[in-house]
Amino acid sequence: MIEHLLALQAQQRPRLFVHRILGVDPLAIGSHSWYKGALGEIAIGYLLTALGPDWTVLHAVPVGAETADIDHVLIGPSGVFTINTKNHSGQGVWVAGHVMMVAGRKQRHLRNAQYEATRAANLLGRQVRATVPVAAVIVIRNPKSLTTRDQPFGAAVLTDQQLIPWLKSRPVFLSPRQVELLVAAAEKPNTWHRKPQPATDPVLVRNRFSALQKSINQSRAIRGAWVLGILLTVPIVMLARLTGH
Repeated sequence: MIEHLLALQAQQRPRLFVHRILGVDPLAIGSHSWYKGALGEIAIGYLLTALGPDWTVLHAVPVGAETADIDHVLIGPSGVFTINTKNHSGQGVWVAGHVMMVAGRKQRHLRNAQYEATRAANLLGRQVRATVPVAAVIVIRNPKSLTTRDQPFGAAVLTDQQLIPWLKSRPVFLSPRQVELLVAAAEKPNTWHRKPQPATDPVLVRNRFSALQKSINQSRAIRGAWVLGILLTVPIVMLARLTGH
């Protein structure tokens, strides 16, 4: 997701000096959802470090032959999980059976998450030549609320704060040997993708994303300063006119 975002950004023209002075948003048109999603994936990835050494976590796992990926794949004593992160910060989420709604709008998150888990099960199972159950998990980052009327079908739906306690509460399902075999299979790029691409330098990607994030935050601060300046200036001008000064 971050690499796609950076590719979109590379296609737009550099901002002019006046744009920087005015705090014009550096994000390209169509990049906002990718940026928001990237922040969500990073936050959940950081949370997953709390699982400890018994777990292996793979991030942004490319699958198939195109550009699709799975946000996170987890392998540990409790089994194999695919994590689909959704950044619905400040929005209400409602779940019941096959239906999931965000801010009153029906979403396909449950269906997509179940498809990811099934796909992961097939790919891992083919590599280890055994049936590999994979559980789908949808993680909602910082929602306004999460209401579960009925057990969601095909995937567990959790907030980011619920994720780690939920995973740690799962019963032991795999032996250490089974975990070892699944991790070895999962770490092979050709397990997941038909034509694995060379890995991008993670340090370069991280530095480019950090620079973009810094630019976005600076622009927001500048716009805020302009708005505050206008709000303070207008009453002063009006008062000056009223008093004749």
